[in-house]
Amino acid sequence: MMKTISEILSALGIPLDKVEGKGLTVTSPVDGETIATVEIAGTEAVDAVIAQSKIAFEAWRAVPAPKRGELVRLFGNKLREHKETLAALVTLECGKIYQEGLGEVQEMIDICDFAVGLSRQLYGLTIASERPGHRMMETWHPLGPVAIISAFNFPVAVWSWNSALALVCGNSVIWKPSEKTPLTAIACQHLFEQSAIEFGEAPEYLSQLVIGTADVGEQLTKDKRIPLVSATGSTAMGRKVGPVVAERFGRTILELGGNNAIIVCPSADIDMALRAIVFGAVGTCGQRCTSTRRLYVHESIYDSVVPALKRAYSSVAIGNPLDEKHLVGPLIDEQAYTQMQNALALSAQQGGKLVGGERVLTDQFPHAFYVQPALVELADAATVQTETFAPILYVQPYTELTDAIARQNDVPQGLSSAIFTTDVREAELFTSAMGSDCGIANVNIGTSGAEIGGAFGGEKETGGGRESGSDAWKAYMRRATNTINYSRELPLAQGIEFNLD
Repeated sequence: MMKTISEILSALGIPLDKVEGKGLTVTSPVDGETIATVEIAGTEAVDAVIAQSKIAFEAWRAVPAPKRGELVRLFGNKLREHKETLAALVTLECGKIYQEGLGEVQEMIDICDFAVGLSRQLYGLTIASERPGHRMMETWHPLGPVAIISAFNFPVAVWSWNSALALVCGNSVIWKPSEKTPLTAIACQHLFEQSAIEFGEAPEYLSQLVIGTADVGEQLTKDKRIPLVSATGSTAMGRKVGPVVAERFGRTILELGGNNAIIVCPSADIDMALRAIVFGAVGTCGQRCTSTRRLYVHESIYDSVVPALKRAYSSVAIGNPLDEKHLVGPLIDEQAYTQMQNALALSAQQGGKLVGGERVLTDQFPHAFYVQPALVELADAATVQTETFAPILYVQPYTELTDAIARQNDVPQGLSSAIFTTDVREAELFTSAMGSDCGIANVNIGTSGAEIGGAFGGEKETGGGRESGSDAWKAYMRRATNTINYSRELPLAQGIEFNLD
């Protein structure tokens, strides 16, 4: 496995001058050391990118959708070719363990495969008309330039979920990655450009990259030439992006915070539940929007489940994420560590019983922020209302399932949820309209991770957006209802009579 930036860039064919710019310093959370500096796009550069994207869109929309799918197929193959190298870069830049990096690149490959099939299935409906000699139908058309604003924790997958669908739907794309993870974006854009050259018929500027801080994202959200902004990040970020785009009557796909819960019932397969809870809570060092943050355990099994969890936590391997023996890597930076400590301090003040949460490996990595995942028992209800992007799991007992579901739902966020039970009634209640109010409601599988085939997203302060599978593609297109009169008459709808003298 390649472990240095120079090795990775060389393997990907990216010139070193791409990471020797000015304006943005890139630090690896693995050791806290600087690994690159990159150029930040200024206001004029972003404006030019948007103008170029508009021109590219006007050419790309005329290309038949199955042909557009061919470009995405080539890109998927390019990702297959460089999967291990790109995964190592993901690990080095965002700190998730290498196996998770491989999994993230595989998600990119999977969504490319999905999008290739979709390119031949952009179906509209045929609708019965109330007028004789008429037919109604739906047609779907591309929107225009799509801006994609992604977060550090999934530095490549989220872009691919959006870009693969947007491209087969006939749109051009502009990517503003997290300022914490620009190198993975540079790598993906480079691989896409290579695929476009191989394709041979893609317009220039079909996919573009703009690197910068919040002001770059703000410029994209304000620009009327961008009909759709897909933004992944915190709820606070969504509160800024949503109103700005709505004010100009643009569209948004918002994938925001998650405050996800698992309910463990008396009939649950405990070994299965423990595996799901531990990985859901500590995977990516708790920095997934789908991380498990709350756990409700039935009182009859609480005294056996919680000690087992504590034993599992004590054995979790923490360390350099490039070393495949480790399950938990570092937090992204010092700010994330401070937020974690503040949340734990508040929990302690409100009567929570804490295990873990301390900083570790400071001798080996003095400038990085590795932590022991934390369990908090009996935290005050107010404490769990806020999502802390760190490995903190709040644990509470429950008596009645309806109460556990109510507590699960009683937070502002609504992304992912799960129940562990072998009772079909409990499972069906949880997935019914009276059950989980989240966009994802799982049975006997954890909260973290999602398959490409299903639409991904959540409700309430999670933003309501949907990406990836199912009919999420419709968000990247505009719908037209067409009525075709093949008769020699002009009957009006609702039976209205109208004649010209």
